[in-house]
Amino acid sequence: MLSVEALTCSFGGVMAVSRVSFSVQRGELFGLIGPNGAGKTTLFNLITGLSAPTAGRLRYQGRDITGLRPHRIAGLGIARTFQNVRLFGELSALQNVMIARHVRTTSGLVGGVIGLPSARAEERETRRRALALLELVGLADRPDERARNFAYGDQRRLEIARALALEPELLLLDEPAAGMNSGEKRSLGGLIRGIRTRLGLTILLIEHHVPLVMDLCDRIAVLNFGELIALGAPANVQRDAAVIEAYLGDEV
Repeated sequence: MLSVEALTCSFGGVMAVSRVSFSVQRGELFGLIGPNGAGKTTLFNLITGLSAPTAGRLRYQGRDITGLRPHRIAGLGIARTFQNVRLFGELSALQNVMIARHVRTTSGLVGGVIGLPSARAEERETRRRALALLELVGLADRPDERARNFAYGDQRRLEIARALALEPELLLLDEPAAGMNSGEKRSLGGLIRGIRTRLGLTILLIEHHVPLVMDLCDRIAVLNFGELIALGAPANVQRDAAVIEAYLGDEV
């Protein structure tokens, strides 16, 4: 599904990502972990076109997507959430999800303004799909509530629904459990499993809550100071000496 090939990115001489290589298989739930500043979010930004790599290649379903603009990458079937929630606070939950569907609609501005039958039909379908996604993430009873009024955990869920509105095949989740309590994290884990199963998605997950990653993911890659230091099954990664040192220090 996704191939990361010797990907490198530097900012003003600071190496954020250094020759990182791994692949994500179709249908896999793949975890990406590492200490703060390890380069995880930078890697997501490279995959989704928000940053340009200094060197290396990205391939999605065999196609070279290196350096493509974000809207082109979204159109190919890659969607993401963000480390810091980026909802449209003054819009309703339903509007936040519906607005993401523009990548899959064809009516255009003129058709919408003059109310062509095709545009009205597309609007109804967009609304139907958005309501279904709100139900999927557990927010079906609050479609008309403004996004800024939601609790933090529910804003995270709403952002996942909005990403799913793009109808992706590859979903990137950047620290979806950040700021959640233990119960909310367990519930989120169930949601992520359900999304994978019901929608048949491939998921790439960044998460600092290591137990959640170990429980959810088929394989895990570990970054430290921009370099890949471990890659494999959760049980193997958890025992890796370089991973333990990166998280806990030399004294271990």
